[in-house]
Amino acid sequence: MTTGNDRLVREVLRSHGRTYAAEAGISLRNTPAPLFQLLVLCLLLSARIRASVAVASARALFDAGLQDAASMAGATWQQRVDALGEGGYRRYDERTSTQLGRAAALVLDRYGGDLRRLRGAEDVGRLLQEVPGIGPTGSRIFLREVQALWPEEAPRFDGKAREGAARIGLPTSAEELERLVPRKDLPRLAAALVRVALDPHAGEEVANAA
Repeated sequence: MTTGNDRLVREVLRSHGRTYAAEAGISLRNTPAPLFQLLVLCLLLSARIRASVAVASARALFDAGLQDAASMAGATWQQRVDALGEGGYRRYDERTSTQLGRAAALVLDRYGGDLRRLRGAEDVGRLLQEVPGIGPTGSRIFLREVQALWPEEAPRFDGKAREGAARIGLPTSAEELERLVPRKDLPRLAAALVRVALDPHAGEEVANAA
């Protein structure tokens, strides 16, 4: 039997259930390059700019061939600035170019370019925040997006996602939200709820459509 929650989940996934990684063109898999690309996206999303600009700038970096820690670290500062500019990321481009280079160097030095070595650590969120440019926000986004690949990190529904859940009348505890979808859809549901929280009209549209 279909419940009200089922209808709401189906509609919010249909209308807003695209992860930020997917929007940036990242085919997220548990391999070094996509995980590093997700880290780059999280670094860009951490700045006080529109998410659409962060996503476009991540795409521009990847299109420029900066798709893993080695290529990011090996690029010149100006190459990174130019790619960020292509994506419209101009306000913080110089500082961010430096952060991207330092972040790539740390991932290479500490993890051999492979963020899977973080998996299973006692406090993955804290370790992520040791990467230059990744603070609490970037760390939360990374774990939210990777939770289907790293199920030991699930469920990840942060405050913004729970705010979105409350807006459309879904349960607001991470454990209850986790039970509403298969594991593979947890990142999509979390991203959809964040979008509902950020857009005052989205929740209304979802509720009406459901």
